Amino acid sequence: MCCCGPCAMYRRSALLLLLDKYETQLFRGRPSDFGEDRHLTILMLNAGFRTEYVPDAIAATVVPNSMGAYLRQQLRWARSTFRDTLLALRLLPGLDRYLTLDVIGQNLGPLLLALSVLTGLAQLALTATVPWSTILMIASMTMVRCGVAAFRARELRFLGFSLHTLLN
Repeated sequence: MCCCGPCAMYRRSALLLLLDKYETQLFRGRPSDFGEDRHLTILMLNAGFRTEYVPDAIAATVVPNSMGAYLRQQLRWARSTFRDTLLALRLLPGLDRYLTLDVIGQNLGPLLLALSVLTGLAQLALTATVPWSTILMIASMTMVRCGVAAFRARELRFLGFSLHTLLN
């Protein structure tokens, strides 16, 4: 659902068909300048093109060099995920089941995580007991999602994405 900007390649003919929509990206009637890679991917999918993951491709990009910059990047990406999922809802039935599940997880996961953290904090504050069931639930949800990704990609390193939950 998101072909990462520096790692993505497009057919020129496909890009030219969508260039006007891509360059005039709007959200709720206002110009938007974040999440352009996700937006372009969804435009491509809506136009009937397909995306493909190439595991042996090599690309380089600039990454945040401080925790503050990294957290700002993650916030931009989260906003883009929520916003562009609304644009892609009609695509979901036609997608691979795993991809559909992943899109749902990307949107519901953070909400469930926030709810779990709040209930855990409430338990800690009200009963002065460690919310082990909440901690176990969060860890389980994370490992299942990362485990499925690792299995699908046939890459054990995808299990490392479970550490991202701490930042979420």
